[in-house]
Amino acid sequence: MRHALFIPQFGELADPRLLADLGRRAERAGWDGLFLWDHIQYRAPADRVLDPWIAMAAIGAATDRLRLGAMVTPLARRRPWVVARQLAALDLLTGGRAVLGVGLGLDDSGKELSTFGEELDARARAEMLDEGLSIIVGLLSGETVNHRGRHYFVDGATFLPTPVQSPFPIWVGARWPNQAPLRRAARYQGVFAIEVSTPAEAEQLRDRVASMRAEGGAGGPFDIVLAPDPGWRAQDWAQAGVTWLLAPFSQFGAGATDVAKVVDAGPER
Repeated sequence: MRHALFIPQFGELADPRLLADLGRRAERAGWDGLFLWDHIQYRAPADRVLDPWIAMAAIGAATDRLRLGAMVTPLARRRPWVVARQLAALDLLTGGRAVLGVGLGLDDSGKELSTFGEELDARARAEMLDEGLSIIVGLLSGETVNHRGRHYFVDGATFLPTPVQSPFPIWVGARWPNQAPLRRAARYQGVFAIEVSTPAEAEQLRDRVASMRAEGGAGGPFDIVLAPDPGWRAQDWAQAGVTWLLAPFSQFGAGATDVAKVVDAGPER
């Protein structure tokens, strides 16, 4: 099992130079990854919010080993072809260390959908997520993409350069025990599991995803990613099949000094 930091880049942490420095320190302390939140705005008192994509580029340029990604990007409020370009650039910059985390997104964390006239219907956002992922996978392959969907249109686009990684790792956010997002995740390379409270629930999720992948004929490695509340040992999660354990911080009041202490202490092995 690998260990990563899960940092909300709000408040004092909304500084790309600070995050780059934390990334360097995280590598020295033995962390395997550093993941950020993806929000346009957030509810009070988080009045300072940093773009995760620029921040990931800063961290990637300052490090050599950390895996990087945003957990998770609400793909329905992004243009999938722009995301594909950004992913390829980030993966090339970092030598193959980027991950795409995706989900439906919600409006209750800061009205970041309704404020900007984004799609509010969850079913429609799910359709946009599926279409968008299909387009991104196609564009990252370097092959010509033609797409005629309900939400998106692509007419003969070919994107080069391609990223270092193939297939590009995609982790889909899924709120346990909802089955639809698990089924979506089973088609890709991992699941960012939300509201999994115990190792026993993690085992149930692991077995359910394994069954879905077998039914769909999916192969290759699959990551189970968790940012749990404290109270369980890392070994308990590893035995339950979790492959990435994320150390979370509060979205409110996570100061640079407190985060740095956790970074420097290193992960629980």
